[in-house]
Amino acid sequence: MIERLKKMMPSQESMQNNRWLRWMGPRLFHPRLWRMHRKAVALGVGIGVFFAFLIPIAQIPLSAILSMWLRANIPAAALATIVNTPLTFPPVYYAAWELGRWMLSFKQPDVSSNEAGGLGESTLSSGLSETGLSEVSQGGTAQWIELLIGQMDTIGKPMALGAFVFACVFSVLAYALVQFVWIKRVRRRRASRLMQCGH
Repeated sequence: MIERLKKMMPSQESMQNNRWLRWMGPRLFHPRLWRMHRKAVALGVGIGVFFAFLIPIAQIPLSAILSMWLRANIPAAALATIVNTPLTFPPVYYAAWELGRWMLSFKQPDVSSNEAGGLGESTLSSGLSETGLSEVSQGGTAQWIELLIGQMDTIGKPMALGAFVFACVFSVLAYALVQFVWIKRVRRRRASRLMQCGH
């Protein structure tokens, strides 16, 4: 897993050519932000996953900024943002809305509120089904986001809460997973060297 992660990480050249990151200048390439250290990489992955679930735009630059501040691995943070792609945005944020609505004890809107222009569960569900995952990958996400913006009074608060919960939970899990796999890999290598020395 660690070797695969290293191969998938963006290079300094690709990061330098990223239009969203150019303004950071030389600070972006400080050695401590690119070191393959366990804690730095795990923190970078956690940061990337956090922004991947929190917002659907500007994930990489925001991850890079926070990584600079927390001294996390920037390539790992940038790579981890791909866990939530344009194909997964609609179902993820619909699930976030459901979670937030449940946490806030929102009541199901009645038919009259839907006819008056509100966005109930059925309306949001139908919007997702009509868009379809194939259409989402061809620009459907923008239409879906426009739909959400137009109905922020109804779904904004629960969706923001649900997305924040998702971001926190999955970022912590990602951080713990990288730590676990890394430590396990180091111990396995150490045990292998000890066995070879014993022979």
